[in-house]
Amino acid sequence: MDFGTDPARTREILGRDRELARIAQLIDAGNDRGPKVLVLTGEAGAGKSALVEWAASHAVAGGRRVLRVRGSEGEKDLGFAGVHQLLRPVLSGVDRLPPRQRDALRRALGSDDTDESQAPDPLLIMVGVLTLLSDAATERPLLIAVDDAQWLDVGSLDVLAFIARRLEGEHITLLLAARDEAVPARFDRDFPHLAAGPLDRAAAGLLLDAQPHPPRDRARSRILRQAAGNPLALIELTRAFARDLDSRGAGSIDSLPLTARLEHLFAADLPALPHDTRRVLLLTAAAGSADLSDVLHAVPGLDGPEVWGPAERAGLVRVEGGHVRLRHPLVRSAIYQAASFAERREAHLALAAALAREPDRRAWHLAAAALGPDEQVAGALAESAERSRRRGGYAAAATALERAAELTSEPDQRARRLLAAAASAMYAGYPQWVGEIAARVGTLTDDPQLLAEASLRGGWSLAVTLRHDDSLAFLLPVAESMATQAPALALDALGTASTPAYNSGAPFYRTELQRIGGLITPPPNRIDCLWSQVVSHPFTDREETLKSLTHAVDTLQDGSLSDFVMLGGTAWILDETDQAVRLLGQALDHLRRAATAGTNCTVAQALALALFESGAWTAARSAAEDAFWMATEAGADNVTVGSSILRATLRAARGDHEAARAQAGDAVRGIDLLDSRSLYVRYCHALGMAALAEGDHKAAYEHFRRVFTQDFHPAPVHYHASLYYLADLAAAGVRAGQADDARSVLRAAEKTLGAARSARLDAIVHRASALLSDPEDAEPHFRAALADPACPRWPFEHALAQLDFGEWLRRRRRAAEARTVLGTALEFFERLDARPWIERTTAELRATGVAVADSATPEAVADLTPQELQIAQLAAEGLTNRDIGARLYLSPRTIGFHLHKIFPKLGITGRAQLRDVLGPARLPDH
Repeated sequence: MDFGTDPARTREILGRDRELARIAQLIDAGNDRGPKVLVLTGEAGAGKSALVEWAASHAVAGGRRVLRVRGSEGEKDLGFAGVHQLLRPVLSGVDRLPPRQRDALRRALGSDDTDESQAPDPLLIMVGVLTLLSDAATERPLLIAVDDAQWLDVGSLDVLAFIARRLEGEHITLLLAARDEAVPARFDRDFPHLAAGPLDRAAAGLLLDAQPHPPRDRARSRILRQAAGNPLALIELTRAFARDLDSRGAGSIDSLPLTARLEHLFAADLPALPHDTRRVLLLTAAAGSADLSDVLHAVPGLDGPEVWGPAERAGLVRVEGGHVRLRHPLVRSAIYQAASFAERREAHLALAAALAREPDRRAWHLAAAALGPDEQVAGALAESAERSRRRGGYAAAATALERAAELTSEPDQRARRLLAAAASAMYAGYPQWVGEIAARVGTLTDDPQLLAEASLRGGWSLAVTLRHDDSLAFLLPVAESMATQAPALALDALGTASTPAYNSGAPFYRTELQRIGGLITPPPNRIDCLWSQVVSHPFTDREETLKSLTHAVDTLQDGSLSDFVMLGGTAWILDETDQAVRLLGQALDHLRRAATAGTNCTVAQALALALFESGAWTAARSAAEDAFWMATEAGADNVTVGSSILRATLRAARGDHEAARAQAGDAVRGIDLLDSRSLYVRYCHALGMAALAEGDHKAAYEHFRRVFTQDFHPAPVHYHASLYYLADLAAAGVRAGQADDARSVLRAAEKTLGAARSARLDAIVHRASALLSDPEDAEPHFRAALADPACPRWPFEHALAQLDFGEWLRRRRRAAEARTVLGTALEFFERLDARPWIERTTAELRATGVAVADSATPEAVADLTPQELQIAQLAAEGLTNRDIGARLYLSPRTIGFHLHKIFPKLGITGRAQLRDVLGPARLPDH
């Protein structure tokens, strides 16, 4: 909510000079300088709320507008409740948003119930909030002040985290306070933290001296010891000692933890209060809302000042402007816990009756009042979940369905509601939560299909992590047990299992995929079969599998999400890379409308890999960064590691070998990759690329050699991924004096591959063979590596083969032929901005007698960040700031901010000059 600050509430804060200076730095920093986000942490009673209040006062004094959000235990299960608080003062600007953002935001906030057949696009909701705030900040800079973030609903936390990562160029800063043991996952690692720790003894003494009745002597020492530097404890213990000069009451709580001790102290005031005051306080605590009308509707006639006065005088509440504010969250806990269950139940029932027109809140109050299983209340919660789902509030839906299941007496129905909760948690992007919910189903039912569905959900929750064995332990038994009883469910499980089986790379799982797949009689036109088949045997029956893929794609009309994912993955393994980019891009579009962050990140990573292989390196970098952030939020460590390795590979390919090594090392620190062969192989490739970029061929060979075993007949460490690095291994081996060892690897690999291989793999094998052959036998292999017209679809690999052939021709004194081949290679490398190879190719061309100018890539363009380059490219195409923002999920103001940074770097003054500076080779590669 947007309101001014009360000077009486922003008085001097003792012992917090360091914290105040850091918060002031956040607020006072120039609009374009320094961090824009700060996470304030501390234990209960540490004074976080006082610091947030001080920040608001400081911001107002500096001419900023303050938008406030305060988490509430009573609203943590209501979807987008925090967003509603945040936007309430600026909702008048919603009508000025682009139509799709406007409609999505209205539906999320419950102000538009039209077209409820499909949930609004979560990204549109988030971008709409960002655009609305950005527009408001053009009038006056904003401070978003969030307190008690640990009690915000998950949907609102997602929105705040989305905004927090996109504040560059905005006149917006964000201060978020949360208890240190409960910092929301979205904010626990990726933003600067400021800890409000215990006060030192001197500051604690000054705070005691500032109290109305400062303690002395033994009482003072005792308070200092018990409070342990906690400001609220210092104040409350002083009040307690003042009430009981013999200290008997305070002494009885010596052994309690700090929070329980404070709750006890707050509750100590309650018995002396009038009955009506205690009643309205309990209603306030049970309501979990600051809106006074909630309480007044629940207890008509108790609205006089005589009811609230005793509570205000006791320092428990503050009533102002139609709102009741409890002095501290622990006050609510103390009031609520001090009441008997019968009293709490009566309060919730009264609130439920008062909230008849707010069915979601009413359902939760009825649930709090339930004495046991209650199908009517469970049904109300299930209906609330459905409303949340239609608004895109999947986390709120999952929470409501979990509670509905607890109130359901019939075991199978309870299991079904838990499975529905797991599905919503999956769409909310919380794999760990999905696993926890699914695990409870097994204790409720003996129904084989329900148990299989629970195992499927549990296996999915682990499939996005590095726990491949655990995931497959769920999924493969489901596929086998349901093979004849429920073949569609069995195929779902087998298709889901194929991804961790591929990532693991263990031969046993490939065998199991093939064996179990043979037990299933698939329904007609099931695409899952293709995916599991190609994962288990990527080089067997290639032509037949390719025909099936082509038929499936040609006949795909209104394909489902899983269809696009499975077909895209199949195309990628078969080296139909352009097809994979198209299909996985369509899958990602589907997922962005469904907010399945756990799956979203895996598809984004697969798309990034396909884009890298197809030469769309800028788009690959962007997709890998998106995958990393989504995986970080979802707890999908398989993608967190994999996307970081891909970004390191891209750095190496463009010549930043030191940063590439550092990023790859950071990605795998503390992780054993031996059980994740696909990531291990890609990690070795990233390090090998970094060594090649540096010109260290010995180190490069050592890294590439590790993707094959050290056996007498070397085998691929990963049955599929390792084979794509044969040519790189051969190139490094020749220069490192390891040609004989490299030949043994190549001979063994050729037996693995057989004759029916893709044009890409055929070119890789021929390039390796050319490099490792006797000089007089190399030319046919070089020409074969370049002959297939499909080869330019993998431009980096194609250019490497041309470079190697050009070098071979030059050394055979065939300079004229070498110039043609090397010139083509240089064009590819320049388009990719593969700087080490640009330099090497340029040197070879000069050695043939060609006067080659320095790289056509302007220095200034090379200085642009990937995001800046992407924005420049889109602006060069003629897109407006609003169009670019909608495509990149940034506000138009942020796009303008970036363009104003881009123009000076490129030495231009306006967007009309962008196309000339970037040139056709620099137009978007997506």
